[in-house]
Amino acid sequence: MLQKPDLSGQTAFITGTTRGIGKQLALALAEQGCNIVSTGKTVDDSDSDLEGTIHKTAEECAAKDVETHALQLNVRNEDDVDAAIEEAIDEMGEINIVINNASAIQMGDVEDIPANRYDLLNEVNVRGTYLISRGFIDHLKDVEEDAWILTNAPPVEIDRAPGKAAYSWSKMGMSFITLSLAQELASDDIGCNSFWPVTAIDTRATRYFEMGTEDDWRTPEIVSDTVLEMLTRDPAEFTGNHIYDEEFLREAGVEDFSGYNLTEGDPAPMSAQIFDPEYSR
Repeated sequence: MLQKPDLSGQTAFITGTTRGIGKQLALALAEQGCNIVSTGKTVDDSDSDLEGTIHKTAEECAAKDVETHALQLNVRNEDDVDAAIEEAIDEMGEINIVINNASAIQMGDVEDIPANRYDLLNEVNVRGTYLISRGFIDHLKDVEEDAWILTNAPPVEIDRAPGKAAYSWSKMGMSFITLSLAQELASDDIGCNSFWPVTAIDTRATRYFEMGTEDDWRTPEIVSDTVLEMLTRDPAEFTGNHIYDEEFLREAGVEDFSGYNLTEGDPAPMSAQIFDPEYSR
């Protein structure tokens, strides 16, 4: 059993919390007493076939007896980001955990990805991570609690990704920014780390893009358990790391991963191999 941290009195600002991994991160941290700023684009799902809004996530977190605040946010827009950070701090006070989770995804050859879609991937993924992280730096330098910038992105291990170049470039850019910040902010004791699942995770995007079947997926709980384990560490010492969920949890003492699987069996390391084709357990 993992020893989950007591996050009472701490506050996390999480991007992309309407559903999937972002929502699970918000709920998992709230379960440990962390106040939550729930952010994303979706505020009304009445006209959509997609379930979930930033407000519904905030309400589910509030049911765990923590303070919450929901903010509609376009991470691509600098003015929106600055205004959201200012409002979040005004409403919630000290924010010590920043999680860059919001992402756009599209697989395809260069020939098949138009320029505007390439721009979207990079603006949401890299620019969004850059703007959110940069916008919080001054605030995080002064917080009394442990300070973190954590990003849902893979290690930078390859120099090419045929069939997924645009997406891979944008996701690795998220890690590149985060791990660069680890060195830039080392003297400020702000822990900057990226985390990534070894297997595909059961999310709306995974199903929509038909990235395998349920035999290949794990639940988002494996990602939230990874982040919670990271938050047990000292950010002054635990910084500049790119973490694979399965490896990190195994080092923390997890021996049986079957509880995270959707079906019996051992899902292949599909997600890790997107960015590191030679990856193996």
